[in-house]
Amino acid sequence: MLDGRVKDSRYPLSFHCTPEEGLLNDPNGLIEYQGAYHLFYQWNSKDCSHDYKSWGHVVSQDMIHWKRLPVALVPSEPYDKDGIYSGSAIEKDGKLYLFYTGNVINPDRSRSSFQCWAVSENGVDFKKLGPLFEHPQGYTRHVRDPKVWFDNETHRWRLVLGAQTLAEQGTILCYSSADFKKWQFDGELFDSNEMDKISQRGYMWECPDLFQVDGQELLLYSPQGLTAEREQYQNIHQTVYLSLTKEWQIASENELVEMDWGFEFYAPQTFETADERRILYGWMGVMPPEKEQAQPTVAEKWVHCLTIPRELNFHEGRLYQRPIRELQQLRGEESTFGLMGDWKCPLAKFGSEILMTFDSFAEDFQVEVTTGFSLLFDAKKSLLELSRTNWEDGKKEFRHYHLDEPLKEIQLMIDGSAVEIFVNHGVAVASARFFALEKPLLKYNGKNQGRGVHFSLLDCR
Repeated sequence: MLDGRVKDSRYPLSFHCTPEEGLLNDPNGLIEYQGAYHLFYQWNSKDCSHDYKSWGHVVSQDMIHWKRLPVALVPSEPYDKDGIYSGSAIEKDGKLYLFYTGNVINPDRSRSSFQCWAVSENGVDFKKLGPLFEHPQGYTRHVRDPKVWFDNETHRWRLVLGAQTLAEQGTILCYSSADFKKWQFDGELFDSNEMDKISQRGYMWECPDLFQVDGQELLLYSPQGLTAEREQYQNIHQTVYLSLTKEWQIASENELVEMDWGFEFYAPQTFETADERRILYGWMGVMPPEKEQAQPTVAEKWVHCLTIPRELNFHEGRLYQRPIRELQQLRGEESTFGLMGDWKCPLAKFGSEILMTFDSFAEDFQVEVTTGFSLLFDAKKSLLELSRTNWEDGKKEFRHYHLDEPLKEIQLMIDGSAVEIFVNHGVAVASARFFALEKPLLKYNGKNQGRGVHFSLLDCR
């Protein structure tokens, strides 16, 4: 979907969702509706800043080929005049409902937030229905990002919100409705005893997503204010998940798990397809403001992209993320071969899929995708290291992941200036942007010592 500013960019993306121009951030309103996939996203069409957010809208039959539709929601009412913030989508009685947070800047420059909804009978044109309920008492104005679903066990509609207490601690608020109109406040998702099980709370929780996959209840959310711990929580903000019991209690043997150990991943949202797959999109753009404005595409008047769609599975106590099977439609010419030594080769101009599999177990190696961007494996430490040149100051920066199992497979999805790395069928995932003007060149250096590595290279078009 190369169009708008991206079409003529020096750093084009061919199979990631981008804005036509301006700034893109959180994926919103993911849903399969009337036989098509709808993807909405936060969008400032006027500038590469986080002002004047609307909901961009694209639709697809296969999550590969996308068509842009008119902007779905724009700031226009007293309850959303300064921004249409994140939310979700539901189908009911053949109609498509969007739930979102309206941002308001008051005359004294303070802010207010309103949880709102809108409806469409054709999936294109939306009528705003106004705020759902009053702002809850005991919480700051930082209450946002409604995720709505129907609970088949209680036969009630459920809604969760990211929030901040007056003590400036992150939490999740729960609401329910029997008639889809009147919403009852059910309190916080976790009581104080459950909160004590979480090692770090942070000052705000954003974009909560509560769902079941492979029989396991999971909570995804994006906390702000976590302190870095060894290799974890190295970015300005993170996304984590918790495994829950059927009663939405935190499983005592589980702890926060960071969902992506790369440089750019935040505010994901999931939805269920008609064939009962749980699909996730995330935002590849969370970074400090100074670094964001130094990103090379800002000079071209566009910035950021979403991840590729990922299918979620849960087994043996772990969440797996894999590229959806539909992405195989992108595969063109394939080369498959084994290696016992160093090697290099040019990559496709726009996109490549690289699959590395190892005989027995992997020895030390380094894969360089382009100058300044590489993935290294230290077999003795069972450590993966991702490094790149920081476009803001030209220095090297790193992210790390410790494997607790043998390294068997690495899959790289490379698209222009975006890379997503899937380790051992998606038990660990890393997302990152890089900006190099030279043609992509893949280099491999490894010990091997009689144990081969097998490469499959596929051009993605």
